[in-house]
Amino acid sequence: MRWKQFFTPAKSMTAPEAKQFMDRLSADQYNLVDVRQPGEYEAGHIPGARLIPVADLSERIAELDPEKPTLVY
Repeated sequence: MRWKQFFTPAKSMTAPEAKQFMDRLSADQYNLVDVRQPGEYEAGHIPGARLIPVADLSERIAELDPEKPTLVY
């Protein structure tokens, strides 16, 4: 893991707050990341969410646009 990630501020949101955030923007204006396991993702996920299991996140972080806000669940 990169050490800088531990110093990056993050804001927590409730599910209703996250929904309001996503409703205000188009899907291409933010990153939506599902960090669960593939079976959990396949059983159901938020439309448009990208599956990047938490164990793979540090290796795949470059797949996300750093200029966009990122929601992770």
